[in-house]
Amino acid sequence: MHSRLMPKPLLLALLLALLTPWAQAADPAPPRHVVVTNWPALPASHILGQCTGVGVDSRNRVFVFHRSGRTWSTPFPTEPVTAPTVSVLDAATGKLLSSWGAGEFIMPHGLTLDRADNVWLTDVGRQQVFKYTPEGKLLLTLGERGVAGADATHFNLPTDVAVLKDGSFYVSDGYRNTRVIKFTAEGRYDFEWGGKGAGPGQFNLPHGVAVDPAGRVIVCDRSNARLQVFDPKGKFVAEWKSPQIGRPYGVSVGPDGHIYAIDGGDAPLKQPDRSKAVELDAEGRVVDRFGGYGTGPGQFQLGHDIAVGPDGAVYVADASGHRVQKFVRTPPGP
Repeated sequence: MHSRLMPKPLLLALLLALLTPWAQAADPAPPRHVVVTNWPALPASHILGQCTGVGVDSRNRVFVFHRSGRTWSTPFPTEPVTAPTVSVLDAATGKLLSSWGAGEFIMPHGLTLDRADNVWLTDVGRQQVFKYTPEGKLLLTLGERGVAGADATHFNLPTDVAVLKDGSFYVSDGYRNTRVIKFTAEGRYDFEWGGKGAGPGQFNLPHGVAVDPAGRVIVCDRSNARLQVFDPKGKFVAEWKSPQIGRPYGVSVGPDGHIYAIDGGDAPLKQPDRSKAVELDAEGRVVDRFGGYGTGPGQFQLGHDIAVGPDGAVYVADASGHRVQKFVRTPPGP
């Protein structure tokens, strides 16, 4: 009896056709982080507005840099925001502990906490970088108020700060100068690297910066849709680029050495592809993705900055959503 066998190419096509719908329907791994609902618990009269910077200190207090009703528009106003622009929240309860910064800032942008709990702020309207105590006492000012430049003493829309153990620090500078500058702990210019472009060590809007436990400098190269990794002297080490990472706006390093980035998205990306948070291991592999575009709990309209507390909780500042949200790691399964 003659048997009729299906040709191998046709058999493979049939198997792929059967497997493809199953693969498309399969659910991705659930996120390892979930939003804490009803956090924060702010008075109704306390207006955050566009939240652009967030950080957590050693006492687990959450600092939020916000525009208090002012919105990004160019040319920038010349008068400071009259309301407080730095809010300090209790991480556990979300209650407002204090606020300061009224009458000081024109267009708040980045916020960083150092190991001594000093608060570092960038103001793209004032063209300056500041160091404050947690209570709001000014300790250091860099740059000339309202004057843009590209030399050792001026910035052009500086975006963020990362501080080392010895107090020296990096500034991402930023929208116009497309460079990263290293300063001594006293605020003296040390060196810089960057320049406009898409090659290794070049930038198209360095927007966020952080330093990991190994001393590597991690820069959100926002409009090039990548994270770039450098050694402490600015030598290029690696590029981390993928649809999961998207266009990173802010970056932070957790107590376990993992890197967290917030993808704010840029046109022409579709809205569902925008504004998710990602967790990466030290080699740049994405190990978690949470959030996504929207207005519901755990979603973002424009994720602008991200921070990780000493207990591992993650905080995201949402500029267009006018809020800050808290995420905690889900308990391990059985």
